[in-house]
Amino acid sequence: MKKFSLIAVIMLGSTLNGAGAPVPHFSGEKAFVFLKAQCEFGPRNPGSAGHDRCRDYLLSTLKKSTPDVTTQIFSYSLPAFKSVMKGANIIARFHSQKKDRILLCAHWDTRPWADEETLPEKRKMPVMGANDGASGVAVLLHLAELLASQPPDIGVDIVLFDAEDAGDHFQNRSWALGSAAFARDLLRTMRPRFGILLDMIGDADLNVYQEAFSTQYAGFIVQRVWQKAAELGEPCFIPQVGYSVYDDHIPLLEAGVPCIDIIDFEYPYWHTLHDTPDKCSPTSLESIGRVITAIIYEEK
Repeated sequence: MKKFSLIAVIMLGSTLNGAGAPVPHFSGEKAFVFLKAQCEFGPRNPGSAGHDRCRDYLLSTLKKSTPDVTTQIFSYSLPAFKSVMKGANIIARFHSQKKDRILLCAHWDTRPWADEETLPEKRKMPVMGANDGASGVAVLLHLAELLASQPPDIGVDIVLFDAEDAGDHFQNRSWALGSAAFARDLLRTMRPRFGILLDMIGDADLNVYQEAFSTQYAGFIVQRVWQKAAELGEPCFIPQVGYSVYDDHIPLLEAGVPCIDIIDFEYPYWHTLHDTPDKCSPTSLESIGRVITAIIYEEK
C-alpha cells in the first residue's frame, strides 16, 4: 500500500444494529499460529516459491472451514516485471444461501523489494511480511474457523487479495491490483452491505488511527467499528484520522461498496527485512479480532 499526506475528511453518522447472534471468543494465540505459518514459507512475493506454497496452504486451510472456496486468476503487468504475471485472489464464502452479506479482506502477497532499507544493497531483497500481509490474513483465517463453528445471522465472504504490494510509489494504480481485478469482475455479483479491510494490524505496539479515505467515503462503518472498540475496552483504536492510504479498499470504494481500511501505518519495519514475526503480537491480533468478530455477530 502507498501512504499519502493527511487530507480533510467528513465523518458520517450511524447507529449500531444491536444484538444479533452470540459472539464467540476470538483467540489472538490461534491467529498468531496462522501468522507464523505464513512466514515459514518465506517471502510470498508473486513469482516466488513461497508465493506458490502459501497459496496452496491458504486454500487448504480455508477449505477446512467451508467447502465454498474458489480462486480468481487474473493477469497483470508492471514495469518492474519483464513478463505478464498471474495473480490469485482467494475467495471463501460462508453460508452462501444468505442474501445479506459482509465482505472481509486482506492481502496475502508480500513486497518483492525491501525498498525502505537503509543500505542500498538490501533494497532489492524480498521482505518476510509478517505484519504487512500475514497479520490481516491470520485474523481472517481464525475468524473463518469461528464462522464455521458458530454461524452468524448474515453471510460472510472472506477475500484474500494477491498483487497488492508490488507497486511503484510514483504510480498509484500499480498498487492493489488484486482488489482491482476483484472489483472489476466479481464484486457486482456479490454486493455486500459493507467491507472491512485488515492490513498491518499485528504490530506489537499497535495504534490504529482512522484512515482518511475510509472516513470520507464509508464514515458510518468507521464510526461503528471505533465505537465497538471503545465498548470492548480496546484502546489501540484511536478515534481520530491519522493517515490516508492507497490500499485494497480503494477499488472497492470506487465500485460503490463502502469499505474501510483498518491499518496501523506507523510501523517502523514497513517494507524492510525486519518485518518478521518477533515484531508482532498475539495481543494485537486479538484486539482486532475481538472487534471484527463483534461487528459481524451483532449484524442482523
